[in-house]
Amino acid sequence: MNTLLAVAADLVAIGLLTFAVYFPRHRRRDLLAAFLGVNIGVLAVAIVLGSTTVGAGLGLGLFGVLSIIRLRSDEIAQHEIAYYFAALALGLIAGLGSAPSALTGGLMLLVVAALYVGDHPGLFRRYRNQQIRLDVAYTDEGALRAHLETMLGGRVMGLVVKQVDLVNDSTLVDVRYQAPASYPASSPASSPAHARVSAG
Repeated sequence: MNTLLAVAADLVAIGLLTFAVYFPRHRRRDLLAAFLGVNIGVLAVAIVLGSTTVGAGLGLGLFGVLSIIRLRSDEIAQHEIAYYFAALALGLIAGLGSAPSALTGGLMLLVVAALYVGDHPGLFRRYRNQQIRLDVAYTDEGALRAHLETMLGGRVMGLVVKQVDLVNDSTLVDVRYQAPASYPASSPASSPAHARVSAG
């Protein structure tokens, strides 16, 4: 009975995380299967490990192994990595708990709430991140910053020059900036953005 309650609690938590928080904001259908598969798979393994005397240690080892797996099939953003970790954590909390309790329920709710708040589109909505290729080779960071602020219409908070091509006259820069208050909120699903901009 305790195991069934743990499974039910996990299903509710991962359902909220994927269908109520992640998908309405990012609309990546392919990652729904990934989050659900990771969560249910970890839950199943954790329940089996939890029935042995070394279950907790093996569970933590499993979390460590899964956390260093690099997903090479497709590029994923940092916020999507956070959802992967949340799915892992929910499965482990439910699967390794000896019995459902207020503590385990509260921890699962905390994981979902953390992603809800941390990934909310209204949180620091004017702060953006873009990778831009300019059709001018900038070797002066001050001139580059001034051009970016003029082009983006906001204050550049930080920039990292990825590449300066003096032969083809181009600059690849990763820029973090604060957009004007009149700009609409950016879509999390499209960030970070990549653009090619003519500076002529």
